[in-house]
Amino acid sequence: MALSRRELLEGAASLALIGAAAGLAGPALAQAPRRSAAETVDVAELMKPGPLGDCVLGKEDAPVTIVEYASLTCGHCANFHNTILPGLKEKYIDTGKVKLVFREFPLNQLDTAVYMLSRCALGADGKSSGDQARYFALVSVFFKDQRQWAFTNDPLTAVTNITRQAGFTQAAFEACLNNQPILDALNAARDRAANAFGVESTPTFFVNGKRVLGAQPLEEFEKIITPLLPA
Repeated sequence: MALSRRELLEGAASLALIGAAAGLAGPALAQAPRRSAAETVDVAELMKPGPLGDCVLGKEDAPVTIVEYASLTCGHCANFHNTILPGLKEKYIDTGKVKLVFREFPLNQLDTAVYMLSRCALGADGKSSGDQARYFALVSVFFKDQRQWAFTNDPLTAVTNITRQAGFTQAAFEACLNNQPILDALNAARDRAANAFGVESTPTFFVNGKRVLGAQPLEEFEKIITPLLPA
């Protein structure tokens, strides 16, 4: 059986409160020892999607691919999506130079729950063949309003209210959090990221296979992207 909605959300309240007390938006795993930022992984292996498929921003044939592993309860991830991604999107993604492959890397039960709900925004099977605009819109709200749901003693109510505004009925909400295939797929993708590519913290990026750790300023991404673009 899948974890119940109370196990996923109410049971995660203590994790959120511990993180808040420490001034962090995620548990200790987000501060795990980091690997060399200069390391490059096998791009062909990296680009193999997980069981649910990949959610992508940008043109398929963009010369530069950024793969991001992120946690929805990670403050650094929220900072990237709220303050850095808009500039990256305007200058590189929307102009066809870069595509961003967003991959879920849940750090705790609360992360898992909100990622399950985000995947269900794509459809009952949670696969990327669904409405990706709806998926990214929900992910964006979770990042934007992170402190209102990740740092509360009642995450169940907070998350329910967010998904209700996204069109979830109570029945759809509960069915999603009891969807074992989506839960298994998220766990499998996370385990592969850790075991195959050494993802130890969030956010972790791979730019054409080169590891980039943390929510770097736009200027730092530009230094990495520019040499990879066609002359």
